[in-house]
Amino acid sequence: MPNRRYVIVEAPSTLGLATDGVEGLPQRLLELGLADRIGARRAGRLATPPKNPTPDPDTLTLNAGAIAAWSPVLADAVEAVLDAGEFPVVLGGDCTIVLGSMLALRRRGRYGLLFIDGNADFFQPEAEPNGEGASMDLAFATGYGPPLLTDLEGRRPLVRASDSVAFAFRDHEDQAEFGSQPLPAELRSYDLPAIRRLGVEAAAHAAVAHLTREELDGFFIHVDADCLDDAIMPAVDFRVPYGLSWDELAAALAIALASEEAVGIEITIYNPNLDADGSAGRGLVEVLASALAAPATVPV
Repeated sequence: MPNRRYVIVEAPSTLGLATDGVEGLPQRLLELGLADRIGARRAGRLATPPKNPTPDPDTLTLNAGAIAAWSPVLADAVEAVLDAGEFPVVLGGDCTIVLGSMLALRRRGRYGLLFIDGNADFFQPEAEPNGEGASMDLAFATGYGPPLLTDLEGRRPLVRASDSVAFAFRDHEDQAEFGSQPLPAELRSYDLPAIRRLGVEAAAHAAVAHLTREELDGFFIHVDADCLDDAIMPAVDFRVPYGLSWDELAAALAIALASEEAVGIEITIYNPNLDADGSAGRGLVEVLASALAAPATVPV
């Protein structure tokens, strides 16, 4: 079992969304005891720039300049944790925080990305109806999109498509309706139907095997709360039917975190304002705390 010292970095950015609410994610998960459950120290809360409701005319993306300027700030905070030999637990925020997390790792070497998300997040700016970077972040991270957002510090791509795995997405109808570009052939993907066919454990083992190849220095885990079944995780801004169960997410995380090559994790999109009875937040903390505090010792 990996012996890790967890450090929580609060990254409450909503720059990738037209709406607000997910900035409350860090505070709510901490109030529910996440730091105590995993024995984590807290590295502080990053300030985020003000938002502009009008998409940037050059990139057709909301807050493009602010995202490009803020992502290195988050990268600095994540890298400070890594430099200390610790394991960052980044609490967002919307999904564009992945740019800062992966920039931190790109500075250090060649790392992979396990992208556990209910959406593929591979829209191109001209097709994303609201200009929201949170629907384009995996594309940006893998180098698809405007240079302002894909070539941070001249390090495009932040993660190679061939070193990424999209896991549990189910937004196929939305992609078709608005004309999202397809995932690149070299980007490994296990959508929700594939996970149902294979079983979540087999799919997770295959994903981790791909991300622990000898040429990689490790891999980072992105978790969007909307990967979960809408019936148990209604506290997200863009709701899609079905999704992973609590047990399925727990199994996938346990397998990923059992690997010594896992170097960090981020949590995004849970909106406490939409969690009327608090059950979604409590369930999320339970899954995260269980997975982080006691990773499975299953061989990967």
